[in-house]
Amino acid sequence: MTGNKQYLSKEKCKEFINELDYLKTTKRKEIADKLEYAKSLGDLSENAEYQEAREDQANIEKRIMDLETILQNTEVVEKHHSEKVEVGSVVVVQKKGGEKTKYQIVGSEEADSNCGKISNSSPIGEALTGKKKNDTISFQSPGGKVEYTIIDIE
Repeated sequence: MTGNKQYLSKEKCKEFINELDYLKTTKRKEIADKLEYAKSLGDLSENAEYQEAREDQANIEKRIMDLETILQNTEVVEKHHSEKVEVGSVVVVQKKGGEKTKYQIVGSEEADSNCGKISNSSPIGEALTGKKKNDTISFQSPGGKVEYTIIDIE
């Protein structure tokens, strides 16, 4: 993941910073305490609590590394109005004869299709990026080729 630019909203960036702080301070201490307790139980080779604590420690350290990498390569973007679709844009699209759908273009770490947030690196996100109002886009989805018209860029 090193060197890949990540786009995050201010809110998501703050969320990641808070999570990183929590993991480095509170969670690391909890795991260290668990390890000390498990060691006190004796034979480490057959000590399930010790093995579980070591696994938890490895998972936390991996998450810390992932968050640090994301934050080092982050560009904070805000929702904004533009003539062209870009990360941070809110786009209203419509399939031929279909309903209008609103999407916000976000970085991959923040994508959540249930909330209308689509990644700039997803097929639809890539197709929309750089386009203007009234442009028609098409892209390949798992269900086949999809075509949308851009109704508005908010």
